[in-house]
Amino acid sequence: MPQSSGIYIFLDGKNNALYIGKAKNLKSRVSSYFSKSSDLGEKTAQLVSKIKKIKIIKTTSEIEAFLLEADLVKKYKPFYNLRLLDDKTYPLIRITIKSKYPAVLISRKDDDKNSIYFGRFPSSSSVRSVLKTIRRIFPYQSVLNHAKRRCLYNHMGLCPCPPIVSDDELRAYRKNIRRVVDFLKGNTKKVIRDLEKERDALSKKDEFEKALIVQKRIDAIKFVTSQSYKPFDYEVNPNLEEDLRNKEMNSLKQILKEQGVNVESIKRIECYDISNISGKLATGSMVVFENGTKNTSEYRRFRIKKTPGPNDFAMIAEVLKRRFSRVGWAMPGLIVIDGGKGQVSAASKALRELNIDIPIIGLAKRLETIVTADLQEILLPRRSDGLKLVMKLRDEAHRFAITYHRKLRSKNFIG
Repeated sequence: MPQSSGIYIFLDGKNNALYIGKAKNLKSRVSSYFSKSSDLGEKTAQLVSKIKKIKIIKTTSEIEAFLLEADLVKKYKPFYNLRLLDDKTYPLIRITIKSKYPAVLISRKDDDKNSIYFGRFPSSSSVRSVLKTIRRIFPYQSVLNHAKRRCLYNHMGLCPCPPIVSDDELRAYRKNIRRVVDFLKGNTKKVIRDLEKERDALSKKDEFEKALIVQKRIDAIKFVTSQSYKPFDYEVNPNLEEDLRNKEMNSLKQILKEQGVNVESIKRIECYDISNISGKLATGSMVVFENGTKNTSEYRRFRIKKTPGPNDFAMIAEVLKRRFSRVGWAMPGLIVIDGGKGQVSAASKALRELNIDIPIIGLAKRLETIVTADLQEILLPRRSDGLKLVMKLRDEAHRFAITYHRKLRSKNFIG
């Protein structure tokens, strides 16, 4: 088994693909499934018991392994990867290939017949990392309806601003979009050959400055598809995604139980955050994790209406009162607040006034300390699975709140 990056495919006795995964070190990753010290979850152990053969595909880089994994999962539809194909929350890369000025986008749906799609991918952050890398090599438009003026990305050399380019520049842009498509298909050698031909043709015409630009693109592709370029974080834990999430939920539940927090179920967790600048354009966010993973369709945003001035405690109370006054919304088994004792105390008081009994905890930023409703502090090691889950909830709530706040600031500035 090689120690290079690549793809591993677990097969059953009939050569049907059970599971397809990627690794930066194939030997280490595959052997982790069969190590006596491995703490396999129920679903992962079930998978391992069915493995009869293992097929590997070596890649020259982690970025190629990332792209190849999504392509093979879509092609072979392995039983233990099917959730990735069915879950609409996993991102796709969308290219509006038939548009006059094709755009490269991140999408959750694949319902446009005039676009081509890549994925689904298991990690939004990895998709953004891939696109950020590609954009440095082949600048592209990243919005559907580009304004008819040069944008910030154009000044950074990342967007050609298609609405104002010449016919020659448009042809060059569309050629580069085709190269982006080939790159995402894993045809990096084809892209390099194409660029080398273009470089040589420019050199013969003594257009050395343009030839140098093409050569820089060739060098960039070779770099990002080398072993030395590592844009992704790979999980060392051999467990399947579902078992990892169960491990985090069980860990958190056990931690809270040991602290006297009675949590019956954490299948649904809601996390709240406030975003404002000196109380202006204040917003609140509610994000929802179900079975340990994000359910973005249940996210909600709140414009703070009743709380004047910078008062995070009163704002979190206002958001909770408005949320739990809504009829028909599913009830969580646990509430997480982005903040320490003050925020947790305000949230607990708000629920008592509504006669609602749901466990509440907070996460204080400075030391990542969990704060319970009776204001006890729990300091856990960073490797704690339960803490990882709470941190993911907090980070997502913060991201969602600040995105809405920025949107309101932008509208207020324009207005």
